[in-house]
Amino acid sequence: MNTIMTFWRPRAFPGGALGTVRQRGFTLIELMITVAVVGILAAVAYPSYTGFVQRASRTDAKSLLLENAQFMERFYTTNNTYVGANLLNTVSPKGAAGGSIRYNISFSAGPAATSYTMQAVPANAQATDSCGTLTLANTGAQTPTTSGCW
Repeated sequence: MNTIMTFWRPRAFPGGALGTVRQRGFTLIELMITVAVVGILAAVAYPSYTGFVQRASRTDAKSLLLENAQFMERFYTTNNTYVGANLLNTVSPKGAAGGSIRYNISFSAGPAATSYTMQAVPANAQATDSCGTLTLANTGAQTPTTSGCW
């Protein structure tokens, strides 16, 4: 029986001499460049991301203020007064608790017979929002009047 045995033969690699072994992997310089690029991207992306999250949370609070205002108008239509009405939603987002609360919703002052003013006060991570406290009155008046807040 004839068997052919083959042995490993060193080959020449591009840029290397016969018999040299080519090493694989990353050099420390390549790794540090990659870390620097990722760091720069993160430094640019994170503030933008938090800005979008704050805008989304502000929109959620505004919708809950408007939902409460609709309830208040239904209450007034039925009772001919705002006195005795309670808010349907007191936190934003709905049902949030603890550190996940972005806005606390309440009356600025207790509802009078013919008027009320609700407010959404930023809390927790939303406390740094540039718009601050959002208010909505029974007349539809909204504050702050800063562009982009409402």
